[in-house]
Amino acid sequence: MATEAFGEEGQVKLLGAPESPFVLRVCIALALKGINYQLIPENPYNKSELLLQSNPVHKKVPVLIHNGKPVCESMIIVQYIDEVWGTKGPNFMPKDPYDRAIARFWAAFVDDKLLPCIRGVFCGQGEALHKAAEELVTNIVLIEEALKTSSCFSGKPYFGGDEIGFLDIALGGFLASFLKALQKATDTVLIDPEIMPLLCAWIDRFCEYDTVKEVMPDPAKQLEILSAGRATYLASLSPGN
Repeated sequence: MATEAFGEEGQVKLLGAPESPFVLRVCIALALKGINYQLIPENPYNKSELLLQSNPVHKKVPVLIHNGKPVCESMIIVQYIDEVWGTKGPNFMPKDPYDRAIARFWAAFVDDKLLPCIRGVFCGQGEALHKAAEELVTNIVLIEEALKTSSCFSGKPYFGGDEIGFLDIALGGFLASFLKALQKATDTVLIDPEIMPLLCAWIDRFCEYDTVKEVMPDPAKQLEILSAGRATYLASLSPGN
């Protein structure tokens, strides 16, 4: 719940905007735990001193500031939230060590394999766009197969089991919002219900989860921001720029 009020958890601030899929991950985690926080918007082209001081290494959002101490990188922040407020809301990590390892594996897969492809689609034109989209779909299909065959996920409503968990948050920040806008902005098909029926059903459940629904960015605004960013990037590639 983005708010100016702070409770017994102490002062919690989040730098960024939910239109960023990385920031959205943190918004979802905070919402699931019922943590009040102050959302401080950041302009990626005019970064605040607070952001530069809080994340001097990468100089990017999201940054969670809890009682004056900054925590950086979206999935590290999600783990921090789960550990600090472990008695509030659902636990994001499975209890079984093997299940935890599998959740971490696929969360790393999202960042290591899906994100480079997503950037390729965002930045691509022509054949480069087509190739990046094909590679992205190929990698997403691997998650579909895991949903079908893995004993950790098969037959369960969420990757976390009966409740949204660590991997749901890692994936949801992108597949449930950002990728839908990216499809429209690039006129590509990245999530195909015929090829990925289980994953598409998961996306629908995830987006309809009341707590998640409250923090999801407006689709029209997400598309507008993404399209403008893509247009600016492509214009910078034109001769003379």
